[in-house]
Amino acid sequence: MLGYYFQLGLRSLRRNPILTFLMVMAIGFGVAASMTTYAVFRAVSGNPLPNKSSRLFVPQIDNWGPQSRKTGGDLPESLSYTDAMALMQAHKAARQTAIYPVGFTLVPVDPSSQPFAVNGYAAYADFFTMFDVPFEYGGGWQSVDDANRSNVVVISGAMNQKIFAGANSVGREIQLDGRDYRVAGVLADWDPRPRFYDVNNGSGFGDAPDVFMPFTRAIDLHTETQGNNNCYGTTGQAPGWDGWLHSECVWISLWVELPDATAATRYQSYLQAYAADQQRAGRFHWAPTVRLSSLMQWLDREHVVPQETTVSLVVALGFLLVCLVNTIGLLLAKFMRRAAEIGVRRALGASRRQIYTQFLIEAAVVGVVGGLLGLLLTAFGVLGIGLVFEPEIARLAHLNFSLVGFTLLVSVAAAIVAAFYPTWRAARVQPAWQLKAN
Repeated sequence: MLGYYFQLGLRSLRRNPILTFLMVMAIGFGVAASMTTYAVFRAVSGNPLPNKSSRLFVPQIDNWGPQSRKTGGDLPESLSYTDAMALMQAHKAARQTAIYPVGFTLVPVDPSSQPFAVNGYAAYADFFTMFDVPFEYGGGWQSVDDANRSNVVVISGAMNQKIFAGANSVGREIQLDGRDYRVAGVLADWDPRPRFYDVNNGSGFGDAPDVFMPFTRAIDLHTETQGNNNCYGTTGQAPGWDGWLHSECVWISLWVELPDATAATRYQSYLQAYAADQQRAGRFHWAPTVRLSSLMQWLDREHVVPQETTVSLVVALGFLLVCLVNTIGLLLAKFMRRAAEIGVRRALGASRRQIYTQFLIEAAVVGVVGGLLGLLLTAFGVLGIGLVFEPEIARLAHLNFSLVGFTLLVSVAAAIVAAFYPTWRAARVQPAWQLKAN
């Protein structure tokens, strides 16, 4: 009977082409608007490291005091060099890394090529293991390289392609700002979106980093941060590099890996005790205030999902709702015009359940056709999404198989939901009245 009802649905669509066209257009445009914005929202709001996000945490320490929060601020997003190094040296986590963005000028191996700027991060050896960084060649440097402040780097696959033509460059050297560095590893395709480990220095959707070097080596070279450097209340600090390092300026991100909830609780207690020690030492003149945020809590706290994507999704879903209301009216007009047919079927023994099944299948056919139109419009919408969102956000939206399937599913589901009331009205038709009237 389902096949028969499907055939009836196709005949009904051909019988009222204008109503059918209007319903398909309403569903197609509504689904396309919602799916286009959903593609962007999904790209920017996903879990960048689903297998480990619950074990990765960001510690924060209030080294500015409550006066800074009276101006509308929260705890500092980053750590000062003093606090970051104290936490690193305490080594209370299974793995840990301090991070800050750096930039250099690279002199290519080929003398005929011009030097060019590269961006990257200074980090510790645990960075690559903590964040499950994949390698095409080699691997990360070792902890001994952190201790020895070694001239060693990890480069991206794109940079390896650019300067070594994609060959295995492990053990070879590159020149950054006039100094030679040995290549320890070449990254595979790895650019998590958002770039969760550095969202406090930008949106997290910018260009992928080119190079990573030991944090200790970058500090030895007086390599300044390419990210934020906030110095609330630090007037009177000593001049020069050492003065900056020992100031209350915050510019270093710190990540720790804690295996379970018990370890997280212990680390939270350690942070509180550390801040209390700083208060007793006279550095802090306020109650110790710390925070430990998991990866997803950190992304939420940093408002990584742009507000415009959320607003656009809400508006698009509202547009889809309006389209569904219009579809309900069109389906109601279409079904009630067939009241005589329904009365005859009921008089011949068709149950209300059979009427429900027939008309819901007919609505599903409308949903499929509307979904196909919605897919076409979604494809155009994804191509033109850069007209609405910033390029670094727009390029994340893609029409893949999951989005295709979800679009068709939403279209069919929307059509069936819209058909519930019209179908209920159709199933309530009284056979005796229709036979008498016709």
